[in-house]
Amino acid sequence: MYRNAHRKRPGRPPGATPSRLPLAAAICLAIALPAFGQDAGQVEGQSTPAAAGPAKGKITTLKQVTVTAQKRTEDLQKVPVSIQVLGTEKLQELHVRNFDDYVKYLPSVSYETFGPGFAHIYMRGVASGGDGNHSGSLPSVGVYLDEEPVTTIQGPLDIHMYDIARVEVLAGPQGTLYGASAEAGALRIITNKPDTSGFAASYALSANTVKNGGVGYVGEGMANIPVAKNTAIRLVGWHEHDTGYIDNKPGVRTYPVSGISVSNAKGCTPSPTLDCTYRARDAYNDATTNGARAALKVDLDDDWSINPTVMGQQTITHGSFAYDPAVGDLALTHWYPERTDDRWWQAALTVQGKIGNFDLTYAYAHLKRSQEEESDYSDYSFWYDTLYGYGAYIYDNSGALINPSQYINARDRYTKDSHELRIASPAEDRLRLVAGLFWEQQHHDIQQDYKIDNLSDALENPGWPDSLWLTKQMRVDQDEAVFGELSYDFIPETLTGTVGGRYFRTNNSLEGYFGFSSGFFPGSSYGQAGCISPEPYHGAPCLDFDKRVKETGSLFKFNLTWNITPTKMVYVTKSEGFRPGGINRRGTLPPYMSDYLTNYELGWKSTWLDNRLSFNGSVFRQDWKDFQFSILGANGLTEIKNANQARITGLESELDWAATYNLELSAGFAFYKAKLTANYCGFTDLAGNPITHCPAGTINPLTGEAVDGPEAPEGSRLPITPRFKGNLQARYTFDVGENEAFLQAALVHVGERRADLRQYEGSLLGNLAAYTTADLSAGFHKNSWTLDVYVNNVFDKRAQIYKFAECAEAVCAAHGVVPQYPNGQVYVVTNQPRTFGVRFSQEF
Repeated sequence: MYRNAHRKRPGRPPGATPSRLPLAAAICLAIALPAFGQDAGQVEGQSTPAAAGPAKGKITTLKQVTVTAQKRTEDLQKVPVSIQVLGTEKLQELHVRNFDDYVKYLPSVSYETFGPGFAHIYMRGVASGGDGNHSGSLPSVGVYLDEEPVTTIQGPLDIHMYDIARVEVLAGPQGTLYGASAEAGALRIITNKPDTSGFAASYALSANTVKNGGVGYVGEGMANIPVAKNTAIRLVGWHEHDTGYIDNKPGVRTYPVSGISVSNAKGCTPSPTLDCTYRARDAYNDATTNGARAALKVDLDDDWSINPTVMGQQTITHGSFAYDPAVGDLALTHWYPERTDDRWWQAALTVQGKIGNFDLTYAYAHLKRSQEEESDYSDYSFWYDTLYGYGAYIYDNSGALINPSQYINARDRYTKDSHELRIASPAEDRLRLVAGLFWEQQHHDIQQDYKIDNLSDALENPGWPDSLWLTKQMRVDQDEAVFGELSYDFIPETLTGTVGGRYFRTNNSLEGYFGFSSGFFPGSSYGQAGCISPEPYHGAPCLDFDKRVKETGSLFKFNLTWNITPTKMVYVTKSEGFRPGGINRRGTLPPYMSDYLTNYELGWKSTWLDNRLSFNGSVFRQDWKDFQFSILGANGLTEIKNANQARITGLESELDWAATYNLELSAGFAFYKAKLTANYCGFTDLAGNPITHCPAGTINPLTGEAVDGPEAPEGSRLPITPRFKGNLQARYTFDVGENEAFLQAALVHVGERRADLRQYEGSLLGNLAAYTTADLSAGFHKNSWTLDVYVNNVFDKRAQIYKFAECAEAVCAAHGVVPQYPNGQVYVVTNQPRTFGVRFSQEF
């Protein structure tokens, strides 16, 4: 939890406004997190200066932090839940603009990413890996924008972080209050709300230069405008350009079967045996983001208010955010277009009021998101041609073999609607209740077109020129629930018990077309040869599958909290979370089952030294039953299987210390031991139950073939999560005449991680190496403006965030097959290289 120290300075005129810097520092030793927040009495999403009191000399205290994680506005130190918070000031201090910037300061969070808008988030070691495929498992961590869920299959919204009140991270199962999308935890982004008390405005301009890249820049601004005594509007806008740092190096690739080559060099000259694509370029992974938010608040009377909001953003990226070590540092060689256009907008409405002395809240949101993507997929073609002679089947209308390189044109369109109605009894009552109803439905229109130029008409999917493989599907995920939590003070202000529950009903379906044309693969069980209806399906040749899975169930939570003193608390919790099961579109595979997470936790929250020091933490054990595991199977089809049992034990802690009037320190850390408690054999029985006893020679009942033993034996580490993650921060603020200046340092360490759960595939990819990064900044504040300079990734460390191969690891990551790639072709997603920046900001 990060908090700002509240510094009361002598010598200011009464009523003078305290200086607001771009902000503070802290040592943050790591898992539990920063929680910079708001002052006591602050309304959610509004920043109100703390009341200044008389002071003798210089007084240093920590600010109170308020959160709404339990559907009430509460003091963070009074909430018996492991919560990590980054507030407005901390987000500014750390120069946070997007997901990659803030997630590194959240020790309980691990992630994989392909680039902006394509992140897979995990919490507390509850990670199996997976490829984020459109027909794969639902996420295990829910992401919320204010009251509304914004989680989609391929990644949550990558929201530009300006004029944000705070980021709340709830670690551990949040099944009772948040449901299916929060099996392992929830991440909430809370925006600042319109304020009727007066006009306010701010803006910030910044520029940066990146090693191995060019110049980036950001412009952002906010205006809070009261339009009547009871009405205000808040307008926010931003424009950001991030320079690239990955070089697409010139190269030639020759396909062994046909002898045809393809070159990406700018000076290439085509010939009958050489295709030219002219794609080589330095620093080619740039990104440009534009967005805006408009929020209205109307206080109908003293009890009722409405708050409609409209927010939208577009991010256009080019290139890949991974590099190929076989080509060089921050370099790869790709041949075909790589571009994404991620556009979304959300309209939301929150109504708050009172019925008697009960608080009533209704929240509605409508989200539309469109992701259009062009991707180079020629690695698949090259490796399958090298190992299996794939190119012999790729020809043009004359029957001549052609360049078999594949590339993808994809489009994913999401429509998401959610409603929540809840009621809360007065917080001061001895018996307290929060209860509500929830409904959510997401439609995902999927289109993936895998193309080869000049492909024979006989091989392409009818109606789709040059289309070797087509996926055209509609996925619908629906969730309905009744939930509630009841708390009772057995001893007022000392001993409190809480019981919570959620009854849910899910209805998930997947239908559509996927596969080859019957001309290319006449014996296929999917694609045109597997049609179950002769009628076209949304432009695709036909419908070749239509499946649905329904489920009902209950989740529970029990908590006992002991407030030892007004500033020291311990609690014990048992909580549950789940993720719905779903459909394997490959017909030979059974549906995958729901997985469940049960958490047993002992936590503490405390403040010391007259509120100058806070020390929070928890120890826990989580049992993960029948967890879902996604892999790329034959022909690159995603397969989801239940991997049976896993257990995660851990320790999380955080420390914030206002050491002196000038010096603020923060530290946070997490230790995890995450491992399988049963063998992962890689297959199920005919009823879909995971098989865990599979010594060499065991027959897989789904294929009739003998196996060599478990793919991951009992005791194997779960992937993605390190045994240790931590961060340290320190900020020194000092007076320069009547003005202020600061120096700040931040250190982040992430331990070694497994790249894949399975032993063989993990050995091909290699582990993700440990890394440590450091950021430095300094600034000067005068009156209403602040100028600061910063250096991120001071020592230019290459963080290994994610490793992947473009097709099944046993093919594209095969060792010793191609001299150019002795260790296979494995890509590494890394962090941004050393970055120098300057920012000017002003508030009115």
